[in-house]
Amino acid sequence: MSLTSPTVSSFDARVPAYLQRLERAMDALLPSAGTDPARLHEAMRYACEGGKHLRALMVYACGETLGMAAEKLDAAACAVELIHAYSLVHDDMPGMDNDDLRRGRPTVHKAYDVATAILVGDALQTLAFEALAKNNALDAEQKVQMITALAHASGSLGMVGGQAVDMASENLTLTLAQLESLHARKTGALILVTCQLAGIAAHASDAVRHTLDRYGKCIGLAFQIQDDVLDQIADTATLGKTAGKDLAQHKSTFPSLLGLEQAQHRANALFDEARDAARSISSDAEPLAWLADFIQQRNH
Repeated sequence: MSLTSPTVSSFDARVPAYLQRLERAMDALLPSAGTDPARLHEAMRYACEGGKHLRALMVYACGETLGMAAEKLDAAACAVELIHAYSLVHDDMPGMDNDDLRRGRPTVHKAYDVATAILVGDALQTLAFEALAKNNALDAEQKVQMITALAHASGSLGMVGGQAVDMASENLTLTLAQLESLHARKTGALILVTCQLAGIAAHASDAVRHTLDRYGKCIGLAFQIQDDVLDQIADTATLGKTAGKDLAQHKSTFPSLLGLEQAQHRANALFDEARDAARSISSDAEPLAWLADFIQQRNH
């Protein structure tokens, strides 16, 4: 699915430029592949290649809605992408999800080795915070607030904690509240923090930050429900020959708890709520509305 496949809009036209900004900023942040230790730095770059960069685009979309210049958002966009890349490297490893492929090519531990993959994840995580700390476009208070927000979203009360709960939930039937709580951390925390980082960069009011949080929470939960729905549809289409990861590991999903149709309705309602939140932030919240539309229309 192309990043420019939904309806044409002004933000849609700017997406390629934002992705180019991100690519340049990431290239400048990541040590060159030849820098000692060369194998580690080559693998770090390998881990960051590909993907749709939705989290970085959320930073730019939120920032544009708040009237921010893009150069004040680059470090935050890179930081969330680095955390996301690190999480994928570690999630793919044998002790976690044990995946051989990521984005259509060998995962880092397959392309290199397990020890290198561990170190790649460690290095990408720390580089994310270095990117924020060294950003000259931010003042000291903003840097501290951003680092705090990203650390919270990434740690045991956020993404890492969500992954731990997810692993412990194999062969268990969770309640809907438990499943939503799990994914608010595992998937939603890093989506929510993109909105928080943009609000910090813009010195937004408490009221605006609260509404940005509502937008981010809705998008994060809708994103995960949609993932479960797409997995269920794929499983049905293949008559169970290629079971989705969560089903193969006997984990609770939103379709398994709500039914496929009700899960789809729940996701659509959350996307609508996100668009309502966007409109209450600004009369020109088209970037956030575009992003909600784009995510809602994805088909894999």
